[in-house]
Amino acid sequence: MRAPQLVVHHDKELMAQAAAARLITRVVDAQASRGSASVVLTGGRNGNGLLAALASAPARDAIDWSRLDLWWGDERFLPAGDPERNHTQACEALLDAVPLDPARVHAMPASDGVFGADVDAAAAAYAAELASAAGPDHGPVPTFDVLMLGVGPDTHVASLFPELPAVRETDRTVVGVHGAPKPPPTRITLTLPAIRAAREVWLLAAGEDKAKAAVVALSGAGEIQAPAAGAYGRRRTLWLLDDAAASQLPRDLHRPAST
Repeated sequence: MRAPQLVVHHDKELMAQAAAARLITRVVDAQASRGSASVVLTGGRNGNGLLAALASAPARDAIDWSRLDLWWGDERFLPAGDPERNHTQACEALLDAVPLDPARVHAMPASDGVFGADVDAAAAAYAAELASAAGPDHGPVPTFDVLMLGVGPDTHVASLFPELPAVRETDRTVVGVHGAPKPPPTRITLTLPAIRAAREVWLLAAGEDKAKAAVVALSGAGEIQAPAAGAYGRRRTLWLLDDAAASQLPRDLHRPAST
C-alpha cells in the first residue's frame, strides 16, 4: 500500500470544485485509454457538493456520459425515491442533468424493491451485479477508476462504522448493515475488499467536525477502530480536505492543491 496523498483547499466550495475538475480529468483519461470509465459515488454533504460542482463545471461535457458506469459505495435502505437515499440526492445534484445510459447507473436496491425488507438479500444481489460487470477473469468487482468516500466524524466510510461487523468483513464485497449508529440504521455497503479494488480511492473531508477523524485515520490507527484508515486504492489513495478538516494535521503532510 502506498502512502496516501493529501491535498488541502481553503474551503469546502473550492475543494468541491477542484475535486470535480480532477474527476473530469480521470474519467476522460480512462475513456481515452479503455473506452469507458467506472466511478463509485458517495453521498453526504461532501459527495453531493462534488456532484453539484461537476454539474456546473464548464468542462463536464468532456466526459462521454454514455460510456460511464456509476456505482455506489453505500446506500440507506429506504424506499425508492426517498429524499434520504444517496441515489435520489445524486440524481438531484447531477445525474438528471447529464445524458447517462440508464443501464450503466447501478443504484443499490431499495427497501420497497423485489427483496422487500431483506437487506441481506439486497446486498447479495448488488454483489452479484458487481461480479457480473467484472467478468469471470477479473475478480468479484470491477476495477473502478475512481472510488469516492466521505469521511464521517467517527472515521466511518461508506456504511462501515467502527467496530461493527461490516468493517470486519474479509470475503464478501457487499453486506447489509443492521443497527448503524447513524440513522437510518439499516443500510447496504461495499466492504473494504471491494473498496480496495479501485485504482484510485478518494476520501473527502471538509469541516471542523472532520478534523479529529482525519488525524486518527492518518496516524496509523487500525481499520476496525477507524475504517477510513483501511480505505485505499491499488494505485493511489487521495485525501481531499479543506483547511478546517486539515487543521489538526501536521503541516508537512499537506500537498499543494492541484489536479
